[in-house]
Amino acid sequence: MKALNIGIILGSTRQGRVSPQVGNWVKEIADRRGDANYEIVDIADFQLPFFGEGTGEEPGLIAWSEKLSSLDGFVFIVQEYNHSITGVLKNALDSARSEWNNKAAGIVSYGSTGGACAAEHLRGILGELLVADVRTHPTFSMFTDFENFKTFKPAELHVGKINEMLDQLIAWSGALKTLR
Repeated sequence: MKALNIGIILGSTRQGRVSPQVGNWVKEIADRRGDANYEIVDIADFQLPFFGEGTGEEPGLIAWSEKLSSLDGFVFIVQEYNHSITGVLKNALDSARSEWNNKAAGIVSYGSTGGACAAEHLRGILGELLVADVRTHPTFSMFTDFENFKTFKPAELHVGKINEMLDQLIAWSGALKTLR
């Protein structure tokens, strides 16, 4: 079987965001596994219009659709803002439909309570998009896994949870590929 392509989606575009640090750390762990092709997918790179605005032919929207279509599964790096996901992540999710269908996703979240509320909101959205989210959900606290709330310094114990989540993601992504 051809290697699976997994996108690690950065769910924030805010100035001073820490999602690139978390995403790169997850990618380093994933790349050591050698079981799939992993890549960072930064929503900020696509300059997506607000859902329902524009012509639908904007270059960023077309590139977003092509990128999602090329992927077999996703790892969402999700930060919690006001007990939910960011507006840009919701917009990015809404800006595609069939490109998400019959794929799997893992969720890595962070926030004052580990981003648990954001992850739960994301799970509901993913269900509507026919994305199967895996059970294992690594969480990071802004109080213990970040230095001064800005520098990602995860405890070593999180590596095992990331690998467990990736094990499930690879298994489900491979199984769901047979449906596409």
